Amino acid sequence: MTLFDAIILGIIQGLTEFLPVSSSGHLELAKVILGGDSVPQESMLMIVVLHAATALSTIVVFRKDLLGIIKGLFQFKNNDELKFSLNVVVSMIPAAAVGVMLDEEIEAFFGGKILLIGSMLLVTAILLIFADKAKSTDKKVGVGHAIIIGISQAIAIFPGISRSGATISTSVLLGIDREKAARFSFIMVLPLILGKMAKDILDGAFNDVSGSMMTYVVGFIAAFITGILACTWMIKLVKNSKLKYFALYCAIVGMVAIVYTFV
Repeated sequence: MTLFDAIILGIIQGLTEFLPVSSSGHLELAKVILGGDSVPQESMLMIVVLHAATALSTIVVFRKDLLGIIKGLFQFKNNDELKFSLNVVVSMIPAAAVGVMLDEEIEAFFGGKILLIGSMLLVTAILLIFADKAKSTDKKVGVGHAIIIGISQAIAIFPGISRSGATISTSVLLGIDREKAARFSFIMVLPLILGKMAKDILDGAFNDVSGSMMTYVVGFIAAFITGILACTWMIKLVKNSKLKYFALYCAIVGMVAIVYTFV
């Protein structure tokens, strides 16, 4: 892998981790349309490095929120921080359960299924349009909301359905304040990212070192910087009801993918 490949992978990871366009869907489309060899195949260690970069960018952007949550937990009081933490844990259950029990079945959804990806991108577009038109409220995330949002995150395992798009849209449609919805969506995935990193490391990520160490450093920096920019930008877009632009983008790419299937 060249330094240029590492930078491109880092930028893609940083952008698609936060923007509602489905990183897995775009990667699958690129593999099919451009050819499998046209998309750089990153090592397991590179995957861990890029996930670490976006996890760190999330921590940096929400550092005040996370510090408040940590302080609240150590106080052992029934405060907002404790409730928020419990809701994050609850929201993780559906995706974690699906990932553990249906790991092999999930793999079947990948591997160049363009029609499926195109259809799921249209679903993402519809969700974003409805969310963009939803009325603004000041409602906070409750336990019931967390379960439903967690289910939407589990469904987003399908390539073409954006995780951030699905969880933020679901939150907004449930009446959650837009800024709180974006905040919860990005923080709730942090434990899952860290868990995935730990699993990859235990599976031997550090036994899969290939190329120079500089490629990993460059990839990390690219993903970290892009992640901070994308996360900050996304919060503003959700708050200002600008999701329709991503809905249009997903609709166009989805239709192109579907047409490509029948050409």
